[in-house]
Amino acid sequence: MADRLEKGAAAPDFTLPDETGKTVSLHDFRGEKVIVYFYPAAGTPGCTTEACDFRDNINSLKSAGYQVLGVSKDTTADLAKFRDEQGLNFPLLSDLDLTVHQEYAAYGEKSLYGKTVTGVIRSTIVVDEEGRVELPLYNVKATGHVRSLRKKLGLDA
Repeated sequence: MADRLEKGAAAPDFTLPDETGKTVSLHDFRGEKVIVYFYPAAGTPGCTTEACDFRDNINSLKSAGYQVLGVSKDTTADLAKFRDEQGLNFPLLSDLDLTVHQEYAAYGEKSLYGKTVTGVIRSTIVVDEEGRVELPLYNVKATGHVRSLRKKLGLDA
């Protein structure tokens, strides 16, 4: 597993298929700010809460200059189903082999119900217009995450 990303570090570039099978690359967003968030599994309660939170706040995030990309180890078919069921309005990217998760330190040992397990670490990495890490957040909580993120980015008064 890679070391956690730090503010100012170059964000690892990636190209992944979205829920429609179209490839999406981080470098395509150069000149824009991007919120890349990693979640364990489409359709689970916590991941649904977090995705719907981004969905409900997408217009205010976009008006502040941020794009949102959700990344999980789900298949593109599962991501399409998740998008349709929840009315999600941002790209969901499939990282089946966990390569991008590992490059972003969003996969590894974590505590789950008091036990140490290996899995996806719920993480959000904000990438600036130059492709650098603006804000790395690891082990985030699904509930209230976007409100907390907005505060950390100075978007809420």
